[in-house]
Amino acid sequence: MQKKIHIFIEYKIAAGKEQRYRQLMEETAQALDALGASSFQWLEAVDQDRLYVEMFELESLSVYHTVKEARRSKNHPVFGKLDECLEGGLDHLHCWGFVSKNDELEEKLGGT
Repeated sequence: MQKKIHIFIEYKIAAGKEQRYRQLMEETAQALDALGASSFQWLEAVDQDRLYVEMFELESLSVYHTVKEARRSKNHPVFGKLDECLEGGLDHLHCWGFVSKNDELEEKLGGT
């Protein structure tokens, strides 16, 4: 069984673009859902102004690569709209994929 890929996307919103960004997030979340994202979370940093993180899960590494490319594309019909809102544009959107290692740790700790 292939493990889910846990995705973290991090970026900073340009000053004065917060309202437009918030308007686009509903459309962004819907587009991610259509690409197979699950367990979507949208977080705002408490100690850094205008810093946001999105977290969600994808079913495979190939889907992760597709989503990562789409999220950074200025030509994507939904995700490309965020370019105007991000400090430095989509070139400054950071995307990482991870697999959980909890099962290995639990095994070493005796299943606790």
